[in-house]
Amino acid sequence: MKKRVIIGLSGGVDSSVAAYLLKQANYDVIGLFMVNWDSAANHDVLGNPNLADDLCPQEKDYDDAKNVADHIGIPLKRVDFIEEYWDDVFTYFLDEYKRGRTPNPDIMCNKYIKFEAFKRHAQNLDADYIAMGHYARIEDSKEGPLLLRGLDANKDQSYFLSQLTQSQLKDVLFPVGHLRKQDVRKIAKEAKLPTALKKDSTGICFIGERQFNEFLKNYLPAQPGDIITLEGERIAAHQGLMHYTIGQRKGLGIGGLKGYSDEAWFVVGKDLNANHLIVAQGYHHERLYATSCTLEGVNIIPPGDIKTRDLTAKFRYRQKDHAVDLSFENGMYHVVFKEPIRAVTPGQSCVFYDGEVCLGGGIIKDVYKNDERLLY
Repeated sequence: MKKRVIIGLSGGVDSSVAAYLLKQANYDVIGLFMVNWDSAANHDVLGNPNLADDLCPQEKDYDDAKNVADHIGIPLKRVDFIEEYWDDVFTYFLDEYKRGRTPNPDIMCNKYIKFEAFKRHAQNLDADYIAMGHYARIEDSKEGPLLLRGLDANKDQSYFLSQLTQSQLKDVLFPVGHLRKQDVRKIAKEAKLPTALKKDSTGICFIGERQFNEFLKNYLPAQPGDIITLEGERIAAHQGLMHYTIGQRKGLGIGGLKGYSDEAWFVVGKDLNANHLIVAQGYHHERLYATSCTLEGVNIIPPGDIKTRDLTAKFRYRQKDHAVDLSFENGMYHVVFKEPIRAVTPGQSCVFYDGEVCLGGGIIKDVYKNDERLLY
């Protein structure tokens, strides 16, 4: 009997090619389209139903997924994870912004939706495997499944999978993980897949690619305050600390200030108690560089003590690897950087690697320069 694979078919080219490759490999393939956000919510939140299709295009994505499924000859089922997404991802997303941090909801979506709720649903469909269109690889070892970077370094998505456990990685297939993006596009065109020329999506699915600040204001009322320099001088007003992140340049509305140079201004800190956004001039301002951080919510994928490994870490997606040392003291993981790193941001993920193997990661809590805790 053929092995059954339930694949997350999103309506994008990557999952389309993944489904096509599985079908070509003679698996019994069933597509599953996940509905994670109630499109009607955008009508209420934004007050303009005419923009809903642009802001949350999941119905268009479903049509694309259905066309792909029909083209390659597999069934497509639609499953609703709206409640799970709200409870486990969106609530987390809001809570992080309330704390003045910059969250990464995609990581939690993988942890709680794509590799938990989805996997449970797939098991009810008698799945032998689940599959996703992620650029990542899995290697079986005596220690259990290991998560590896995708072959295409520019598209590698292991960073977003760093909160998965070995149990979640068991019986998972990543059919495009060994391919480069250009090869995925080529396969899609040769197979005449309906999504072959579809642009990659960006942004967060429930918000879309614009009006992020307006969306956020409907859930978290903005609290305007002062933009100040490191010396404490007020130079402008901000629209709410939740709208800014460490290292940000755009959207500050600062320029041409008398008594200052023409260098660009950057966010170098936040003071939540005083509701101050702290800025300084220069991309490489010393205040943007940290030497260590602490982590919470740490997930280690392979068994054993990873602190003994030759570790590198990423502190943002597509950031280069940085050499680090990891220790565990007073119930907290501490990451010490071999060289100062720019714009290490609370709420983002620090993800560990040993060569090609993604070892897991945690959420950045506090950031330090030498022994000084920075107002990040």
